[in-house]
Amino acid sequence: VSSQFPEEPKPGDLIEIYRIGYSHWALYVGDGYVIHLAPPDEYPGAGSSSLFSVLSSRGMVKRELLSDVVGGCRYRVNNHLDHEYSPLPVNKIISSAEEMVGKELAYSVLSRNCEHFVTDLRYGKARSPQAEKFVTGASVTFGAAVVAALACSVMKKRSQHQ
Repeated sequence: VSSQFPEEPKPGDLIEIYRIGYSHWALYVGDGYVIHLAPPDEYPGAGSSSLFSVLSSRGMVKRELLSDVVGGCRYRVNNHLDHEYSPLPVNKIISSAEEMVGKELAYSVLSRNCEHFVTDLRYGKARSPQAEKFVTGASVTFGAAVVAALACSVMKKRSQHQ
């Protein structure tokens, strides 16, 4: 067990890998390997850390060593939706994941990202709380910007009338 890994992952576990500004997600399948959704032409070990991974509209399902995907980043087992959904049987999770390896899929940072991919495998529900928080935060920020712009506009009109 690595000093940066508090618990040994079990097959079917979700692995959260901390990147700068976001988390990359993978599914542990055993023997040190994970299956994850990454840009099609990214080299092993890049672990979707490049800007390209955010801008790409396609993703490739890859089976790689956890240590290669993680690189020098911190990571942990994080079955974060177990309180909302019951995980599927481990053999089903693993067989579904293995069947996806090598397939190219549509990718969207907000609706079809690496977290959606692994939560769909584990729970049968494609969810990404990370993307949901971003969308909510972006909506709040956008809403605040609109309110601020309207307030400025009203204040400007008032000052023109005086």
